[in-house]
Amino acid sequence: MRKRTPVLSPGLRPTRQRRAILQAVAAEDRPVSAQDLHARLRSSGEAAGLATVYRTLQALADAGVLRTFQTPTGEVAYKVCEPGHHHHLICTRCGRVEEIPSCEVEEWASQVARRRGFSVSSHQADIYGVCAAHGRRKH
Repeated sequence: MRKRTPVLSPGLRPTRQRRAILQAVAAEDRPVSAQDLHARLRSSGEAAGLATVYRTLQALADAGVLRTFQTPTGEVAYKVCEPGHHHHLICTRCGRVEEIPSCEVEEWASQVARRRGFSVSSHQADIYGVCAAHGRRKH
């Protein structure tokens, strides 16, 4: 799948640092933490402070430009996702995130809710497991 070029959300001023941070997140194959992103930005010559990276990532997540994921160590990591309703398959070994473009859990969510007397207004599903590349390895 070809990566789309992310855009800043309306209401977020397109500063040089915000654009650099967003482009750096978009270049990542996996969700990236603020600490790791800060280190990559510094090594590429971008002079964004760690506090700026944290604030910008949070602002972009709040605006819906980035999605947050929790790492196995409990750290928050960020990723650019395709727009629209979708779900994720997340590898617990390597951190790979696979987007599920169609809502394959909608019927299941509705059935579960109905059986319990709920009416579904929305849902979100992140499915954790081991990707094919890591599932084939001997332990």
